[in-house]
This record gives sequence, structure tokens and C-alpha cells, in this order.
Amino acid sequence: MSTADAGFDAAFQQRLHWSADTDASIEQAVTDILAAVRDRGDAAVLEFTSRFDGLQANSLENLELQAADLKAAFDGLPSDQRTALETAAARVRSYHEAQKRASGESWSYRDADGTLLGQKVTPLDRVGIYVPGGKAAYPSSVLMNAIPAQVAGVGEIVMVVPTPRGERNPLVLAAAHVAGVHRAFAIGGAQAVGALAYGTQTVPRVDKITGPGNAYVASAKRRVFGQVGIDMIAGPSEILVLADGTTPADWVAMDLFSQAEHDELAQSILLCPDAAYVDRVQQEIDRLLTSLPRARIIAASMTNRGALIHTRSMDEACAISNRIAPEHLEIASAEPHRWEPLLKHAGAIFLGAFTSESLGDYCAGPNHVLPTSSTARFSSPLGVYDFQKRSSLIEVSEQGAQSLGRIASVLAHGEGLQAHARAAEMRLKP
Repeated sequence: MSTADAGFDAAFQQRLHWSADTDASIEQAVTDILAAVRDRGDAAVLEFTSRFDGLQANSLENLELQAADLKAAFDGLPSDQRTALETAAARVRSYHEAQKRASGESWSYRDADGTLLGQKVTPLDRVGIYVPGGKAAYPSSVLMNAIPAQVAGVGEIVMVVPTPRGERNPLVLAAAHVAGVHRAFAIGGAQAVGALAYGTQTVPRVDKITGPGNAYVASAKRRVFGQVGIDMIAGPSEILVLADGTTPADWVAMDLFSQAEHDELAQSILLCPDAAYVDRVQQEIDRLLTSLPRARIIAASMTNRGALIHTRSMDEACAISNRIAPEHLEIASAEPHRWEPLLKHAGAIFLGAFTSESLGDYCAGPNHVLPTSSTARFSSPLGVYDFQKRSSLIEVSEQGAQSLGRIASVLAHGEGLQAHARAAEMRLKP
């Protein structure tokens, strides 16, 4: 595509379009599952786990993964996987500890009249993290959800992960051990979300649920919001590459593949003012695609939702990027810091040719749970702040009550709330 083409805007908008609306049958199924879990607890979770995961168990207690199971999974990994997990976890923890120091501490100050004003930051008591386990296993998602919760000081972290046909991924269990998960259950789907939201005889009720899942999980999270907090409703994965033509074309092609391989609805877009470079990236896409195990998924994603776009300039590319507000934004440029100030909306920004998006997914440190579907216009990455809450602190001195009480009295009378006014006036000196 080219921004100079007639009808570019309409054609591009059509390619961007993705509906977050779920199928009516999914909505009905999720409604029935949640109602059953709320009413019948463990028995319903066992029933749905048997039906959807083919996993038979006499009790939900038999599906709870013990700390010894997680430790054994870690100990049984090859040494390079153990080292990779521990190194990635250390970097993720270091980043989120810095995040907590910057924005997650309580504070207060006193006015001249002695009135204290401030904010008290406290962690949530218990959170649930959902780790996908369908088309692939995601130990990195365990780290990205559990570690910021741990850094925030959450009292108990409960993990749920589907294990179809009872197949437990050792890397996922090992990641739970490394990340400090307190309890873990081999359950998934809408029934796992319901168990976390309502609590059952075995699964404790949590205060917030984080982590992505399939359409059933997304629908369930949407429906239980209000009973519990949620992080976000995740859509298909996205990557947008802003390229000036200086990064090797095969690097960019593989970066586009890195998101396309998630599923057929994932979106990979290149914006570049160099037409010859766009052609080279297309050639590398054609050359490299057949070498990948998930080539069929990548091809469907690139064909139906991908785009290679020739722009008039890098400035125009930045403007289009802001319209898209992508989940992952790579600046594949010799001067990434020249263009970064122009970019307002993105879940995560990757600066320079050596900063592949995949490094952010696994081990750079910042969180990989990011807003999708243009919600980066108003949403942020998962972080320590998602596992904390803030309470305002107000301590009015006797002197302060004299001035503030008169102000409050006037405003309360103006709103017709006389008890509010009288409560303030009672503290005024005659």
C-alpha cells in the first residue's frame, strides 16, 4: 500500500478493523459457565475442565499444583532454560522495583495551618493471574503477571493455567516457582475466571484478575468486572515497525513474523518512506516464511491483516502510527531518538535496530502485557500500579477546620445538603 494512493485511508481503515464483539454463542456459553461456577463451585469447575480440557479429576484439590511440583519442574529443566528463566525474572523484577520507587509509594505533606494531606498506597490482598495454555505455553506471561504483583506486595498470588489432556508444561510451572506464585491450579477457560472471581470450595476469591486468554476468557473477564478488578480486555497481538531503510530487511521481516505467528488475527504493519526498502522487506518475507514451523498461521495473519505501507515521509509514518496506537512499536531507524518524541500512543516503544520486540516479550524488563486494538490511546502496560490501590489521607487541624469549614458550608448549602453544611459548621469556633 502507499499513502499516496487514492482511497488509501478507506482501504487501510478496513485492514485495521477488528471487532471486539464476541460471537453470541460464546456470550451464552460464558454466561452459563459463570452461573454454574457461582452456584456449584468446585463441581462446576471440574465438569467444565473435563469437558473442555479432557482432564478428569475426582476433586479440584487434585488439580492444585503444589509448591513441590513447581520446584520439581524448575529443577528438571536443562541448565540453559533455568538460567534464562532466572535472568529474565531478575530483569523484570528490577524494572518493576524501579517502577514502584518512582510512582508507587505513599506520600503526604502539611499545610501552613497544620492540615495533613497525602496518599496511602497499599497492595491488593489477593490476585489471580491467568496464563494461556491453548495454542502455545507462555512461561513469560507468568513472569510478567506474577513479578509486578510480588513487587507491589500482594499477599497471595493465585495462578490458573489450562493443561489440556493433563499435559503440564514444565517451563510454565518453573516460571511460577521463580516468580513466587503462592497457589496454582491446572484449570483454564471461563470456568477458571469464574472460580477466581466468585471463589469456590477450593479456589479462593481474588480481588483482581490479570492476564490474557481466548475469546471465552476475555468475555468472562468482561462479565465479572465489578465483582473483581481486571487489567484489560486483550485483543489480537500487534506490531508496527517504523523503518527508515537502514535496518537489514530480513530483521524487519522476522520482527513482523514475531507477532503474526501468535494467531491468524494478529496484525503486523510496516511504515516506511523508502519504496525500494519496502520491496526488499516483501522479498525477505517471501524467502523466510517457509522456514518457520508456524508458517501457515503467519501467512494467514500477513495476508488478511498485515500491511507494508510506503509513506511520503517518516513524519507521516509517525502520524499514522499515532492513529493506530499499536501494542508494540519498533523504530527501526538510525536515529530512533529523533522520531520518538513524535510518537504519543503505543503500548511499548522499541528504539533502534537492535531492539527487537521479542526481547521485550521475554527478558528486557518492562512488562509485555500491553494495551491492544488502539486502547494505547488511554491505557498503559501492566505494572506495579495495577496491583496497588490508593487511599487519600486527610487530617484537618483545628485551625484548618476554621477556613475549610466555611468553604464547605457555603458549597454544601448551595447543593441543598444541609447535614453536610452542619457537620462542617459544628467545628467552627464561635
